Amino acid sequence: MADEAQPDPDSLQIPGDHLSAPSSPATARNDCSITPLTPLPSLRVEVRPRMSCPFSVVVAIDFGTTSSGYAFSFTQDSEAIHMMKRWEGGDPGVANQKSPTCLLLTPELKFHSFGFAARDFYHDLDPEEARHWLYFDKFKMKIHSTSDLTMETELEAVSGRKVRAIEVFAHALHFFREHALKEVKDQSSSVLEGEDIRWVITVPAVWRQPAKQFMREAAYLAGLVSPDCPEQLLIALEPEAASIYCRKLRLHQVLDLSLQPITNGLDLEGSRPFESSFRQAREQLRRSRHSRTFLVESGTGELWSELQTGDRYIVADCGGGTMDLTVHQIEQPQGTLKELYKASGGPYGAVGVDLAFEAMLCQIFGEDFIKSFKAKRPAAWVDLTIAFEARKRTAAPGRANALNISLPFSFIDFYKRQRGQSVEAALRRSNMNIVKWSSQGMLRLTQEAMNELFQPTISNIVKHIEELVAKPELQGVRFLFLVGGFAESPMLQKAVQRAVGRTCRIIIPHDVGLTILKGAVLFGLDPTVVRVRRCPLIYGVGVLNRFVEGRHPRDKLLIKDGREWCTDILDRFVCVDQSVALGEVVKRSYTPARLGQRKIIINIYCSPSEDVTYISDPGVRKCGTITLDLPEPLQLPGAVGGEGGGGGAGGAGGPERREIRATMQFGDTEIKVTAVDVMSNRSVRASIDFLAN
Repeated sequence: MADEAQPDPDSLQIPGDHLSAPSSPATARNDCSITPLTPLPSLRVEVRPRMSCPFSVVVAIDFGTTSSGYAFSFTQDSEAIHMMKRWEGGDPGVANQKSPTCLLLTPELKFHSFGFAARDFYHDLDPEEARHWLYFDKFKMKIHSTSDLTMETELEAVSGRKVRAIEVFAHALHFFREHALKEVKDQSSSVLEGEDIRWVITVPAVWRQPAKQFMREAAYLAGLVSPDCPEQLLIALEPEAASIYCRKLRLHQVLDLSLQPITNGLDLEGSRPFESSFRQAREQLRRSRHSRTFLVESGTGELWSELQTGDRYIVADCGGGTMDLTVHQIEQPQGTLKELYKASGGPYGAVGVDLAFEAMLCQIFGEDFIKSFKAKRPAAWVDLTIAFEARKRTAAPGRANALNISLPFSFIDFYKRQRGQSVEAALRRSNMNIVKWSSQGMLRLTQEAMNELFQPTISNIVKHIEELVAKPELQGVRFLFLVGGFAESPMLQKAVQRAVGRTCRIIIPHDVGLTILKGAVLFGLDPTVVRVRRCPLIYGVGVLNRFVEGRHPRDKLLIKDGREWCTDILDRFVCVDQSVALGEVVKRSYTPARLGQRKIIINIYCSPSEDVTYISDPGVRKCGTITLDLPEPLQLPGAVGGEGGGGGAGGAGGPERREIRATMQFGDTEIKVTAVDVMSNRSVRASIDFLAN
């Protein structure tokens, strides 16, 4: 069609006969009106030496699915990591180093509270009144599960009302900002300004680029940093942060499961439960927590003295929402880390056990009843989930007695009103023999029932670990560090030990739930500690190349200004699982479609498959847009105008084409873009937008 051949006025076009490697996925041919001016080597290294941290303090926020927290360190005393103050509220007898990730908005959509305060206030609301409030719990998973994440993506509160997800996340981050700033200022003898603080936010390594950008946008909206100073905010990958902290561990700070062979939940002598030493370690930790200040090694810990150059290890981050696997190799003597295999994992966290419990309730009482109860008695539903969470943490392999879970009175009453019979009768009718009823108003879950709830999630985690350990390129892995909140579960510990305990040592830090948080602080103090990462996807842009008969399909032919072009070619920047070092960049040169153009738009595509040539190939999707704002060009003597595609840059007609040299950097946790307008030698502001679907 004629209109398909018209170039997008805001895109790039290469006029000359220079060809790039095939590349570009597009359904609309207007997406592909660019072509490289000159072929350049894919990767070049611009070494960035370790620099002293330009900030006075680093504040890290571990934004978890089930619980969240913050910690900070002053750069003048970087061996001390200060944990956040104890939270108001909470559960009796529990040291609350983190707060539940739940947020409460008023009926007018104003922020009310976060964490224990939100949970407790919502619990105390009258049922009718609670229906008008917006309570969000475990909402982080939405960001991972939404394939077309945008700034307009919505979250649904327990009551069913919806609000933009970016606003919910911004409210939570603003809450942490206020708490952290107050505590930092209380402990600082000098006056701190906003620009003195570097912020770090943790995200799962398996998150895609749009989700990482979403967290950055939420941080801007929350006022953590300004978009004008993006370097003040770092996005840390959760298993990577854990790995950084594990470098510092001393032998007395870990539980080594390989030293504890088990049989049916007991050690070989059968003298004490499998998890008892872990409980003792936690008790010691709890007694010492009044200081809330943790000291880390200035160098690397004793555990690392056993590692030699080239040794590799796995970090399995098992959190509330996801499990993340990363493989690192330590580089001696500098102690930097090199990622050996792209991050893998998926939505297999402790929340999976909660969902299995909800499915069990639906099986017993009916899916329609549970849905109605959640909508009409939302606070009571939260009570039930809290009761299950507390009992879930005590589940252990080989446990003989059943776990009792209190049903709220309103659940028992609501069921009788709705169905005209008792919950006990419903339980008998369901024929679910693994769940009993206690006359005290409790569900009694047998060991078999708990195994059923845990097994699907744990099986997925173990399967991923086994597949990773079995890869030929990962033979000889010496350690597996089990971290994250779910790693506290004896059920998971035993399953992982049985699966891979004979092939590598399984190490669990004593303060396993805080490992990521502490590592995130260390990452903020020195972001160069991870020197090499792996790219999880192919990234590239859609370009035009000269059409070659017999090599390119006819349906890709595009005739423009009398020249034959092949459209929809994917020009690759990096490949799947490509090793990219800190400071490695990809550079490309482009030219605007017409002189005087003030804005250029380049569409970015990605694919998990290596076997792609065109942006229209299966599995290729548009994942982002680079927008280049150009300053007014400097008029050069003898420059020739014209908007056509003829005449190469630097050809006989003179330098009539403006060259934009774009640089994409992949070695960090986020993709970064810079560009230079060669004609004027001025830097061009470039932003990459993965949320503009």
